Formats: sequence, structure tokens, C-alpha cells
Amino acid sequence: MAAPPGPARTMAAPPGPASTKAAPPGPAPARAAAQARTAQAPTATARPAATRAAPAPAPPAEAAGPAPASAPAPREARRPPGRTVSGVCHGTLGELYQGPLRAGPVPDIAVVSFPVERHSWVHFTPGAHPPNPLPLGSKSATAARLFLEHFGLTLPPGRWSAHSDLRVGVGMASSTADIVATLRCLFRLFALPYDPDVVLRVLAAIERADSVFLDEFALHLSGGHRVVRRLGTEIGFHTAYVTEPGTVDTAAVTGPLLRHYRRRGDEYERCLTDLLKGFSTGDPAAVARAATTSAALSQDVLPKASFDHVLAHRERFGADGVFVAHTGCLIGYLFTGRPDAGLKSELSAFFHSLGHQCSFAQGGYG
Repeated sequence: MAAPPGPARTMAAPPGPASTKAAPPGPAPARAAAQARTAQAPTATARPAATRAAPAPAPPAEAAGPAPASAPAPREARRPPGRTVSGVCHGTLGELYQGPLRAGPVPDIAVVSFPVERHSWVHFTPGAHPPNPLPLGSKSATAARLFLEHFGLTLPPGRWSAHSDLRVGVGMASSTADIVATLRCLFRLFALPYDPDVVLRVLAAIERADSVFLDEFALHLSGGHRVVRRLGTEIGFHTAYVTEPGTVDTAAVTGPLLRHYRRRGDEYERCLTDLLKGFSTGDPAAVARAATTSAALSQDVLPKASFDHVLAHRERFGADGVFVAHTGCLIGYLFTGRPDAGLKSELSAFFHSLGHQCSFAQGGYG
């Protein structure tokens, strides 16, 4: 830190010899000037030293920061005013499996959701005014309230905003994704580590849920809110899918689903065994075959109008399987390889002939 005065003195040195050469009698003025400059140098050095010494009292003020028992205050203080924080959650293209966890008189509804690169976003921008209502509806507002109550926090002034490219009521886990995105936004706002257990507890108080709070496949009890088995990120598919008209109220179909699962429990159990084996061996084709079986079984309770046509043309398009949103309106093909432009054109024409616009998306992780 003493280096800056040094160069100043070095740069001042050359005039001394130059004066000596030009006028031998004149060293005294040169020496006087050099002495004057030398006398000034300590003053220049002292100023930076004084400046550096000034921050010394800062540590006591910093030590006083953690003194309050409440954690939110320092977290909020560390965040620059007006800085937006966001939470993001992916949605699903229905499920690769939905059915009983095991055959029995009181079956649990188990799902292996099919994650897709479509998302819900929630943003919070601190500001001067009280927070506006969350734009995603009552479930997300309830999730925010439960989060704040759990941690004993108060939402600071600011503004909520949101966006989603997940359609509502068709089987894309839109409401669960909205809730999870809201919670992730709040975790970041208060600088808390993301805790899936807290997310599960909040979801359990609100609705049946998909496993979109995880960034991997999972066998999950949608009503029990329990992860039975994590299935990793090795499996992935390319998809071509459509959305049939209408929406499905998941809560309204729970009774018929449970009766159906009791009747077909053994078939579902075999299907789930095959699916889990495909995941454990990293075999996407086996997973796709099991997904097709699960989709076919669901036709007995929540049929898709185009299912028979889609299944009948699977081999024509070289698809590895068929998937559906079991309690939604989605249906499509699973491909282990990426369809080229020609195949996409053929698929689009086929679905158009059924009265639907085809979409393409990558699902899963592999």
C-alpha cells in the first residue's frame, strides 16, 4: 500500500542531475526543490494511511448485525433494493405411469410424472408499496401464506408477477408447478436453502401433486405426498403430442379411478414392475412399452378419443411408445431418437387429419 508515493519520488529525481549539468553553481536550488518534494512525500503517504485507517470501526457495526433473533432482517438487508428474485418450475406431459402402487382393496394412487421443458415462473420485486395479490390464484397464495407461517417471516413491500406456458386442466401439472415456483421464489427472496420437505408439507395442505418439485423422475404418491423411489435422470424422450378438447377436474375423478384400480390391480402391478425395471437398467424402450400399457389401461376409465388411432399408427412412425395425461387431455408418441424434419411433417399431417395441431417437445432428462 506504500508503493504509490515511491514512484512519485522516483519520477521527481531526474530534474536534480539535469540541473547539475546545465549550471554547476545551481545545485542548492535543486537540492532545495528535492528537499521540498521529500518533505511533501510523508504528507502524501500519511493521507492514504489515514484513509485506510478510517474503516477500522466497521467490524463492531457488522458484529451488531446478527444480534436480532429474527433471521429475515439481515437477509433482506443483503439484497439490493429493487432486485427481482424468481422461482421456476417445470411442468409435465402427463405421466409415464399412473395407477395403484400395488394391488389391493385400498390402492394408493402412484404416478411417475413425465417432466417437460415447459415452465411456470413467479417473480417478486421489492419496492415501496404493499405486495399485490399473487396473479396465479388462490392455491399459490395459500402456498405463500403457509411458507411465511412456517418460517415466521413477513413478506416485505414489493410486487408479484408471473408467467406460465403450461395449459390449465389438461395434464401439465400447471397448479403444482405454480405452487412450487412460488415457493422457490420465496426461498430465494429470504436467502433460505431449498427444502423439498417443506415443499411437500405445503403441497399436502393444498392438493394432490406431481413430483415436479424434484429435478428427476420419481415414483410418487400423489395423495400421500411421499416419494417412494427416485428414478434418476438417465431416461429421456422426444415427443409428438396433441391436446384433445376439454379439461379434467382431478378431484372429481378420484372415486372412479380408485374403483378402476381395484378391478385391474394385478395388471397395473405388472406394468409398474416393467416400468421400474426399465428405469433401473437405463432402457428407454422398456420404459416406453410400459408407458403404453399404462395409457391403454387408463382408457377404461378416462378414455382419449384419438387413442386407438394413435396406437394403431405407432409402428408406422417408428415410435417407441404412447403416453397420455391419465387425468388430462394429452396424448402423444415417445421416441428414443430425435424425429427428423420429414417425420415431423408426417406426424403433423397425421394429427391434423384427426383434427389436432401437433406439438413437439423433449421430455425427461437423458
